[in-house]
Amino acid sequence: MRRGRPGPGRDTRARLLPARPGTRRARDAGSLSVGVVGGGIAGLAAATALAERGVRVTLYERADTLGGRLAGWPTTLRDGSQVTMSRGFHAFFRQYYNLRALLRRTDPALRRLTPLPDYPLRHAEGLRDSFAAVPRTPPWSALVFAARSPSFPLRELTRVNAGAALGLLDVRVPDVYTRLDSISAYDYLDTIRFPRSARHLAFEVFSRSFFADPRTLSAAEMALMFHIYFLGSAEGLLFDVPDEPFPQALWDPLAERLRLLEATVRSATEVHAVAPDPRGGLRLATDEGEDQHDACVLALNVPGLVQLVGQSPQLGDAAWRARIEGLRTAPPFLVSRLWLDRPVARDRPGFLGTSGYGDLDNVSVLERWEGEAARWSARTGGSVVELHAYAQPHDADRRAVQDRLLGQLRRVYPETRDCSVTDARHEWRDDCPLFPVGGYQDRPTVRTNHPGVMLAGDAIRCDLPVALMERAATTGMLAANGLLARWGIAGHDLWTVPPHGRTLPNRRLAALSRT
Repeated sequence: MRRGRPGPGRDTRARLLPARPGTRRARDAGSLSVGVVGGGIAGLAAATALAERGVRVTLYERADTLGGRLAGWPTTLRDGSQVTMSRGFHAFFRQYYNLRALLRRTDPALRRLTPLPDYPLRHAEGLRDSFAAVPRTPPWSALVFAARSPSFPLRELTRVNAGAALGLLDVRVPDVYTRLDSISAYDYLDTIRFPRSARHLAFEVFSRSFFADPRTLSAAEMALMFHIYFLGSAEGLLFDVPDEPFPQALWDPLAERLRLLEATVRSATEVHAVAPDPRGGLRLATDEGEDQHDACVLALNVPGLVQLVGQSPQLGDAAWRARIEGLRTAPPFLVSRLWLDRPVARDRPGFLGTSGYGDLDNVSVLERWEGEAARWSARTGGSVVELHAYAQPHDADRRAVQDRLLGQLRRVYPETRDCSVTDARHEWRDDCPLFPVGGYQDRPTVRTNHPGVMLAGDAIRCDLPVALMERAATTGMLAANGLLARWGIAGHDLWTVPPHGRTLPNRRLAALSRT
């Protein structure tokens, strides 16, 4: 990796992973064929990267719509309104260089993303935090935030185990997993004596992003999040959101671009098995028969990947298959979207992270940023509010959780006590990857022991400082680049946040903590 120019964002220390050289396109258009299984972010990234180099791509998606965990689908409200439901709010951070590069294929200026002015956090005990006025460049970002935040009282800061905490100043992949994958995020914060009053920041901002309880999440993943979003990058913690529902703003334009590149998009098509063909290449079985491809990218969520590999007995060796079978998902989570007959107060932010309110992890007011919700609000005089509850027990009483969320909303925004819910949609899901303590070494990588089979997705290990949606986009591009390199075709440049501590003093201080 080397520092590139110009960078993809404001951080001049962002790192470029140059594409492997080769021919600009496949020599004979359409002579190479790849099946991409899964139409989420990882699959769309892989399909786009391959199709742009003249590879004949077929994108298979089991659902009716693209986007994976960011898909959307139409639904009709009681008042007759046609709206789009989804699995909820997602923040598009400015550090998501490769995801944003994918979106620029159809939106060069990213005009379909709109910035939110703040990332506010609120604790039930009255503590409030904001990132709006915090400098974006470390170390000033951390110093100013700690000085301004009521969550970091001086008396608790003096108790921090500085020797242990200094390691956060120089996070490197995969070294951070060697050091911290054996303990939980919760225990790691105990080790460094992280201020009790600020635990909600670490848990709500970072570990909850993985939909997991911090007692089961690897400390290495949380440390990596600190690096990506706060201590290692100058992009800051503010973010953008799509100005229309996911399909209209993001995935429909990408699907159309793929078709213009002569790729085939087959939604509502499940791949049941993958098998090597003795004559060469791979056979992908669907309800409509078998398709022949030179290679494939498996860009599925964890349950889908485990199921497909289980149904493909000729794929991979026993050790690799065991690693796939060992993948786990995070606990269930709930997204409740409520259409209210009255508006919330005008000063309510578009997004609010919450802590100490029981099940409630965050509240979004969609008409603040999404056009479809804003039009419904203008027409009816109401509000569209979305509530998230992460890490729920597998045996949770779902109706009771939904009812509690509404009660917790009324605590956070008291004016909603006078509102009636004119309609609601509740989405319970449990397909996000879990990154458990000690799980890193067994996590499957992009490359497999079959040169024509690649993996992609946010559950896939790639040894780069990326996470969440950016890991999905990055592994999708890495999978495509791996196949392109095999055929002597030029790959695509990738970018990441700095791969280590930003400054030499930071790195030396972190080295002292390790010794």
